Amino acid sequence: MKRPFVLINMSMTADGKIATTNRAVSHFSSEHDHDNLLALRSTANAVMCGARTVDLNKIILGPGNTKFRKLRLRHGLDEYNLRIVVTGSGSLDPNAHIFKRRFSPVIVLTTATANARQLKALRAVAHEVKVFGKTNLNLGAALAWLHREWKVTRLVCEGGGELNDAMFRAGLVDELHLTLCPRIIGGQKSPTIADGLGFPKLGCAAQLELKSIRQHGDELFVVYGTHGNRQKAKLK
Repeated sequence: MKRPFVLINMSMTADGKIATTNRAVSHFSSEHDHDNLLALRSTANAVMCGARTVDLNKIILGPGNTKFRKLRLRHGLDEYNLRIVVTGSGSLDPNAHIFKRRFSPVIVLTTATANARQLKALRAVAHEVKVFGKTNLNLGAALAWLHREWKVTRLVCEGGGELNDAMFRAGLVDELHLTLCPRIIGGQKSPTIADGLGFPKLGCAAQLELKSIRQHGDELFVVYGTHGNRQKAKLK
């Protein structure tokens, strides 16, 4: 089954958190890290994230300013990337900010759990809404469809934790890009880069291998390659 090359890109605090307990996007990383995010997006056909991230924040998953759009063109890509939102239940808000910016298609991936009213509302604002699976989103089939129908060969996934977890458990992650930031957020309910169901035991955990590490100021930029675990992903 052909699918895109998938990299997850996340910034996290020194204690492994990606947001505070209210789960709103916390801008705790540097401007350099933000440029690194846009540079990674400039290498990919598509950028993907989960519905909760889109619902809680005014994000658009775009390519950034002219500098990064030109970089995309130099990479042989379209000036604007495809935008993908994953919602296992179909509860994504059709009034989310991402739907108000029409510079590139927004594709919603969901399951048969989404009712007719939800699907109708999402189809009115998204370019396409596609169902994969009855109650659990079949991410493998979704990525294969994106590769086949939308010619997506490289995809950046930007969380949140439940989506990342499902991607790891499905063995669909090829690289993990982490920015380690010099802050402590704490909190038992603060999200991490991989929440969700998790692996049942340590022996099943996704294995990583260090590919590179560099320092910029007080931040560390780490890239891992992965050895995917092909368990079926479940996304609620």
